[in-house]
Amino acid sequence: MQELWNAFLDWFMSLGAKYGVNPIIFGSIYVGAIPLFTLSVGWLIANFRKGKSIALPSISAGFWFISAYLYLFIAGENIPLWVYGMLIGIILLGAYSSIKKIKRAAKSV
Repeated sequence: MQELWNAFLDWFMSLGAKYGVNPIIFGSIYVGAIPLFTLSVGWLIANFRKGKSIALPSISAGFWFISAYLYLFIAGENIPLWVYGMLIGIILLGAYSSIKKIKRAAKSV
């Protein structure tokens, strides 16, 4: 089992070297952005309920939502086009889902 795990880690880390992206940095940004995205959404909902502008919280939430993918787009090299297409699809689907949840939460009060 240990050999299988080591083989997986070697393969995973080799992807970073092949595409110019450090998987540890990508994963850290991805996980680290979760609480910042959540705080931004809370800020957005609070502003919406108070009738204040939601522009800045929306920009903040959007930035944290795509921050790991921005790193990939900026630092990545030789990334196949299908990966860009898939990531754009994931971002759009996630944005649609998040917007629906935010609208529901904003209307609940």
